[in-house]
Amino acid sequence: MKVALVAESFLPHTNGVTHSLLRVLDHLAARGDEAVVIAPEAPGAPDTVAGARIVHVPAVGWPGYRDVRVALSSVRRLTRLLGDLAPDVVHLASPFVLGWAAVRAAADLGIPTVAIYQTDVPSYAAAYGMPWGEPLLWTRVRHIHGAADVTLAPSTAAMGQLEALGVERLGLWPRGVDTVRFDPAHRDDALRARWAPRGEVVVGYVGRLAPEKRVGDLAGVARMDGVRLVVIGEGPEGARLRRAMPRAEFAGFLGGGELARAVASLDVMVHPGELETFGQSVQEALASGVPVVAPRRGGPIDLIDHGANGYLYAPGRLDELEAAVAELVAFEDLRALQGAHARISVEGRTWPRVCAALTRHYEGAIAARAVRR
Repeated sequence: MKVALVAESFLPHTNGVTHSLLRVLDHLAARGDEAVVIAPEAPGAPDTVAGARIVHVPAVGWPGYRDVRVALSSVRRLTRLLGDLAPDVVHLASPFVLGWAAVRAAADLGIPTVAIYQTDVPSYAAAYGMPWGEPLLWTRVRHIHGAADVTLAPSTAAMGQLEALGVERLGLWPRGVDTVRFDPAHRDDALRARWAPRGEVVVGYVGRLAPEKRVGDLAGVARMDGVRLVVIGEGPEGARLRRAMPRAEFAGFLGGGELARAVASLDVMVHPGELETFGQSVQEALASGVPVVAPRRGGPIDLIDHGANGYLYAPGRLDELEAAVAELVAFEDLRALQGAHARISVEGRTWPRVCAALTRHYEGAIAARAVRR
């Protein structure tokens, strides 16, 4: 099978979309499939990854995120490119700008498309002070996914969003987690001693420091007695958050083994963002044996079994957030019990199993298009 993967963002920029694509490329290479990635050009971008050629298209930077690139490619350009590549199926990774051109180009060429819904872009409009833009953005989402042969959503909440828009041909495709990389065995006592020299309970956040992540909601947690808040990540809100939470430890961006050790060294993780279609950092914390507190909205609903491997709180209710954290801080045995359940809850969500399900969706889209043809 030959697969063209159209990515709104890709290396060297790392995020949830890039991470998922890298695991898919590994799986396709292991199967012996041919893959090519179409992605925005960026300084330092690789030409090949996991045996797949990377085709770069013109792009511009995004305000506030100097490393984020937005592709500027027309339907005509994508039609020529896909026509030359002649893939069996086109994978649209979190399509919005480049993906909108690609889904129309693929339709013109009669190539089946599998669209991966991953980012709730429309809801970001309000977080960035542009609530008037949300209806227009939802229209774009409806058009893209309505044109795709198959749309895969990462959670039941995300499926509900798309169903409400009238999108058909939907399937559920959650994300995998590397249970070797993220493992309780990577807990680092020396790192914990540096973070919490007086033996504080370490409560952490992992992710971008951006308005939609609501990291400022953790200010009350940062002030709790006997707690050390550790913030792992960077972003445009970094300077403001450092001023607002001077008692917190800001670890900056971490990756690879450093990230795995840091996550496993937390006692509790809190993820206050309310716009998560899945919540990969939540899943990685669970794999690391760390109970998670998150809002009862979006992807975390599927990942957190309230009271078993963490707690869900009503969106916007910071009193509930802080009460859940306080309970886990107060009872070490409860943290240990929920941490054990956390690990068990994700042990079956390996990337090979998840990617095998994806290739079955590819095959289904190809077969369905052949029948229509």
